[in-house]
Amino acid sequence: MKALRFDGELRVMRDAPMPRRANETLVQVISAGICNTDLEIVKGYAGFHGTLGHEFVGRVAESPEASLVGRRVVGEINAGCGDCSRCRAMDARHCPDRTVLGIKGRDGAFAEYLSLPARNLIEIPAELSDEAAVFVEPLAAALQILDQVSIDSSTNVAVIGDGKLAQLVVRAIAHTGCRMLVVGKHSSKLDLATRAGARSLLVDSEHEKPSAKGSLNSWESEPFDVVIEASGSATGLPLAISIVRPRGTIVLKSTHHRLTEIQMSAIVVNEITIVGSRCGRLRPAIGLLATGDIDVTELITARLTLEDGIAAFDRAADASAMKVILNVA
Repeated sequence: MKALRFDGELRVMRDAPMPRRANETLVQVISAGICNTDLEIVKGYAGFHGTLGHEFVGRVAESPEASLVGRRVVGEINAGCGDCSRCRAMDARHCPDRTVLGIKGRDGAFAEYLSLPARNLIEIPAELSDEAAVFVEPLAAALQILDQVSIDSSTNVAVIGDGKLAQLVVRAIAHTGCRMLVVGKHSSKLDLATRAGARSLLVDSEHEKPSAKGSLNSWESEPFDVVIEASGSATGLPLAISIVRPRGTIVLKSTHHRLTEIQMSAIVVNEITIVGSRCGRLRPAIGLLATGDIDVTELITARLTLEDGIAAFDRAADASAMKVILNVA
C-alpha cells in the first residue's frame, strides 16, 4: 500500500506493508489532516519513525466486530493495553503501555490503511462530511480544556496562537460566552478568530511586542484568569506567564521539539496553576460538527493527494496555512 512515512526523511512509499494487528480493525483511510504535531515530529519531536498522521476519517474494511464493516468511522488515537486500571476505567489516554496513532509505536493515518482496536472507533453520522470529520480529533483536543478548567461568561481568557489548534480552541470556548483575546502573528488568521467571537491582538513576529491592531490598553491592564497556550512555539509559555493573573491558570496545548526556558519564580510568587492538556473525548466533537454548531470550512487551506504528501507538508508548514487535508481514498 501507499504511505507517507518518516524515517529521518519524509517520503512516500508505494510498497509499505499493510498495518494488520491481531484482533484489531483494519480501516481504509478516506482523508487525513496534517497538524502541528506532525510537523514537529519531522523536526525530531517524540522520536517517532513510521507512518505519520492521527486526524482521520475512514471506512472499516475488516474487523473482529462484523457490525463495523463498511461503516464510516473516526478513532481515538490512544490504544491502551486493555488491562491496567486506566484502561479498565475506559480511558487509555494515560495507559503506561499505550501506543498512539502516528505518534508513538503505531503507524498512522497517512496511508491507504490503518489499524486500531474496535473499541477505539466511533461511527459518524451521514450528515457529517468527510472533511469535517477530519477535524473530530483536534476539536476534541480543544474541547478537553472545558473538562479541565472552569470557563464561563465571567472568565477573562487569552489564547496565545492563531494557528490550526488555536482556531479550534477559540471555537470550542466561544460557546461559554467568556471574554476572549487571541494573540497571534498573522492578520488573516486573527481575522478568522475575530469572526468566531474573539478579540484579537497582532504581535510583531520579530520583537514579540503588541502592535497597533487590537486593544493595547486591554493587553496592559487586564490580567487574564485563564491563558491557553496553543502557539506551537517555545515563546508561548513565557508570554502566558507574563499575562496571567496571580492564582490564574495556564493551559498548555502546544507540543514542540525545542526546550522552553521560563522564569520559574513568577509561577511560585504568583501561585500560577499550569495544566497540561492533550486528547479529548470524540463524541462531543462529533455532535458539534454534525449539527454545524462549529463550522470548520474556512479553516481548510488545501486538499492534496497522498502521492503529493511531501508537497502537502511543505504547504502545511507555511506560516499562512491552516489545515491541509490529504485525500487518500
